[in-house]
Amino acid sequence: MTERGPVAWPPAPIRTERLVLREPEARDRAAFIELFASPEVGTYIGGPRPRDELERIVPEVPGRRFGLFVIDLDGTMIGMITLDRRDAERPGHVRPDAGEAELGYLLLPQAWGRGYAAEACAAALDWFAGALPGEPVVLCTQTAHDRSMRLAAKLGFTEVERFEEYGAKQWFGVWSSVTPSR
Repeated sequence: MTERGPVAWPPAPIRTERLVLREPEARDRAAFIELFASPEVGTYIGGPRPRDELERIVPEVPGRRFGLFVIDLDGTMIGMITLDRRDAERPGHVRPDAGEAELGYLLLPQAWGRGYAAEACAAALDWFAGALPGEPVVLCTQTAHDRSMRLAAKLGFTEVERFEEYGAKQWFGVWSSVTPSR
């Protein structure tokens, strides 16, 4: 995904049965800080960031950029989804020129285990398929992260390869809008 091109950003809020995917707002700042400072959330992404550092660096309206959605439940941020271009220098690609869209998501621990990640990611993938038909989406997660591995399968990602990165075994898969996300 690029900021230039056929995709207007931000899109209108995406509504699911229980959630809204929307652009970040100033009221989300505390939740962003909580998300990145959480030891539970940081388990598979390199650990939590220091809260005092986050208080200094997180802008008034955090995360306002192309490809980032806030996951909103009843008017409160419970997590975020990103659709970013995968860095060409990293291992794991499905195109010779790299640059695939990569799905990422983080939810606050109190939102875990309720199906919110699956609901929000499926909606983001459906939006992506409509915005950029035929474009593949990749996902990379540690093989030790059981919940993320189950979610990848539930969303319809298929394994491409496994490799070592960041000192851990990684699972790398691809999703295509040719196959349904649900």
